[in-house]
Amino acid sequence: MLSEDESEKVKKNVIQQIESSFPEDKKATAIAEIEAMSPKEIEDFIEKNTAQSNSQGTKCIFCSIVFNEIPSHKISENSEAVAVLEINPISKGHSLIIPKKHLSSEKEISKSVLSLAKSVSKKIKSKFSPKDILSPFQNMMGHEIISIIPIYKDEAQNSKRRKASEEELAEMQKILSDSKSSKQKSPVEKKPKPQILKEKNIWLPRRLP
Repeated sequence: MLSEDESEKVKKNVIQQIESSFPEDKKATAIAEIEAMSPKEIEDFIEKNTAQSNSQGTKCIFCSIVFNEIPSHKISENSEAVAVLEINPISKGHSLIIPKKHLSSEKEISKSVLSLAKSVSKKIKSKFSPKDILSPFQNMMGHEIISIIPIYKDEAQNSKRRKASEEELAEMQKILSDSKSSKQKSPVEKKPKPQILKEKNIWLPRRLP
């Protein structure tokens, strides 16, 4: 059975998903039910939902983000992962690196996924100058991801979260998005050079002194 600490960690992960994907009128009830569960009930809940997802062939929330079935604020991407802004951030620039494959262990994380995490961390450091950046692995309902958490004061992985506004996320996305994807220059239309017609036997008057 899950320990108290493990149970609390799972609860936080499940609540984050509820806040990200549930309708507003159902969030409070669902969160209250999760918070009231014992470690045994949480373990049963995980097993039940994992079995149900496997039998129905449904995607987890992170797979749905990867396949653009759930809206997100994407800031970068490579062949094996996408980087999106956390909608319930701990600090400014808090982002998630999501492998495109449904990986269940950090041992399966490829160099390409780690490379994207490093690139996003570097961009955040450049734009916001945090003191440090945490990059913990997290397994959220069976999908291994990497959190990119900028540290400005004394933030930690389990620090209090807040709900980011749509305006804030859009502005953050604009600042952190890859220049190639956010600023696509329209092709410059070259004006045709005036053609100089060469004609033979053209008579020109002599220049007068």
